Amino acid sequence: MRGNDFMSWVLRSPLHGMLSSGMMLITFAGRKTGKIYTTPVGYYAEGEYMWVLTSRDRTWWRNLQGGAKVDLLLKRRSVQGFADTELDEKSVEARMYEYIRHVPQAAKPMGIRMDKKIPNPADVAKTAKDRLFVKIKLTE
Repeated sequence: MRGNDFMSWVLRSPLHGMLSSGMMLITFAGRKTGKIYTTPVGYYAEGEYMWVLTSRDRTWWRNLQGGAKVDLLLKRRSVQGFADTELDEKSVEARMYEYIRHVPQAAKPMGIRMDKKIPNPADVAKTAKDRLFVKIKLTE
C-alpha cells in the first residue's frame, strides 16, 4: 500500500481522528479526461475557506485552475466545495504566513526558520516560489 493509499484508508476509517484535524480527501475531475481523482491533502480552515498548500511540481492542482467543483471527505463527512488555485508568488508568500500561524510544525520541514515564533521573511519568499495554494469555498 502506497503512502497516499494508506492516508486515504485512514481518513475513511474510524481511526481518522488522528489525522482529520489537518488532513482531508479531495476528489475532482480531470480537466481533459473527466477521470475522477482522489488525493489526501493537508489543509487549514480560515473564515469561509479551506486552504491547501501544495508544491508547484505536483500536477493534481492543475485540474482546479480556473475553478472547479470538488468533493471533500472532511472529518469523515462528505461536503462539496468550489476550488481555485492561487499562483501569484506575492499572494502565496502572504498566505504562507497564515499557513505557518495555523500549522507551525510545517515551518521546519519547508526550511523556514523561526525567530520568536515569527517566520524568516527571506525563507518564506524562497519557499513561496515553489508552492501554491488551493482555496476551497464550501458550497454545502
